[in-house]
Amino acid sequence: MNVPLLNALKQSARKLHSAFYAPGHKQGKGSSPEILELLGKSVFVADLPELPELDNLFAPEGAIKAAQELAAASFGASHTWFLVNGSTCGIIASILAICGEGDKIILPRNIHQSAIAGLVLSGAIPIFISPEYDAQEGLAYNVTPQAVEEALNQHPDTKAVMMLHPTYQGICSDLKAIADITHKYNIPLLVDEAHGAHFAFHGDLPPSAMSVGADLTIQSTHKVLSAMTQASMLHLQGSLISPQNISKALQLVESTSPSYLLLASLDAARHQMASEGEKRMYETIKLATRARNKIATIPHLSVLQPTLKPGCHHFDITRLTVNLFQLGITGFEADEILHEQLNVTCELPLLQHLTFIISIRNPPQDIENLIHTLTKLTQSPIPSLLSPVPYPQSPIPNQSILTPRQAYFAPTETIPIDRASDRLCGELICPYPPGIPLLMPGEIITQEAIAYLQQVVAAGGTITGCNDPSLQTVQILKQP
Repeated sequence: MNVPLLNALKQSARKLHSAFYAPGHKQGKGSSPEILELLGKSVFVADLPELPELDNLFAPEGAIKAAQELAAASFGASHTWFLVNGSTCGIIASILAICGEGDKIILPRNIHQSAIAGLVLSGAIPIFISPEYDAQEGLAYNVTPQAVEEALNQHPDTKAVMMLHPTYQGICSDLKAIADITHKYNIPLLVDEAHGAHFAFHGDLPPSAMSVGADLTIQSTHKVLSAMTQASMLHLQGSLISPQNISKALQLVESTSPSYLLLASLDAARHQMASEGEKRMYETIKLATRARNKIATIPHLSVLQPTLKPGCHHFDITRLTVNLFQLGITGFEADEILHEQLNVTCELPLLQHLTFIISIRNPPQDIENLIHTLTKLTQSPIPSLLSPVPYPQSPIPNQSILTPRQAYFAPTETIPIDRASDRLCGELICPYPPGIPLLMPGEIITQEAIAYLQQVVAAGGTITGCNDPSLQTVQILKQP
């Protein structure tokens, strides 16, 4: 029930003293009136640096150490690190802690772009696995244990396996079976559990990665629990990964000026779930179930409800994905209408889907608003920018003759995209959200990938990572 870091920050914020240290706003005394009007002064009073009583993130001995130990106990880990650079820095650090230049790591091809950054920085060689694909829904699911075992049989010198648990749509593989397979090779299983920090707190949710034997997992505590944006955790158990290697890697990718507002919000979020997590998740699941059942009855809409099949062993029922294909408009168009006209905002628009996160702080009125606005959306004639969207191609591991690191630092040139087919990509091209790269440096650019990206742009989606977001041009690797 203790909140050691939050309590330490409260005491420091209330202490009257003359501050001759950063940050420059001096507990709000120097902040602009405009930002004070929006946020209030209390946020700035608590925006403190690593004062002696507040401990040190990279060498914790006091309040941070105590808070991280409580988090480890709550989430079922042996060690926990608080992250202030989001799950991104945790994913990168986990790869750096295990893989060096030329080491192999097995990953699903629908992994987040932060893992690609880890490959570039480490020099590791990715062995990509295709996720299962639901052609009817037009969505990638997760990978199967059989695919992992096949990859390990072909690459027995692999240093680690990294899995996604869950996907953006809440779809989970049989992670326990994958952990068992991975451990037969005496290598660690790393898990991008960014969207699964709530799994440990209710039996009707998929099992948490720690509970089924993962060696390391990274969770975005801010995404589905109550921490502030950018506040995440990295959990570790077992003996296959050195805690010292994790600490050393985090020092490369995490800020040396951590926000204590973010750190204290992690302590508070952990306390909230440890003390009342099951009750809150029960209420959340009840609301999510109501939303699913009601929206499923709305004409021209369907709700993703995966059953047990390859690539889907568990499903997070608090993640709501609505298929708009029969409505004849894209997810990007629907998202704009909902956000700008009907005051409901989704987490992720795709070409034919909208995905909504239902979390512990969505009140019942939010659910009623969602049901009402989706009903209204189907009742109004909407001029679509596109004809009904065809199902996109399955993300398939692309061919690459270079490692991501080699390709990242290779010379590039810019050409019109209509001349890019069959050339080697020179940049990371990523529809965002969800932040899953469609093309990465060193991969062969296919005509199918070009067509899909152009469709996303035409539908109003955003492309990140490339020099030309309009995709009139693209960077390719220079030919020798």
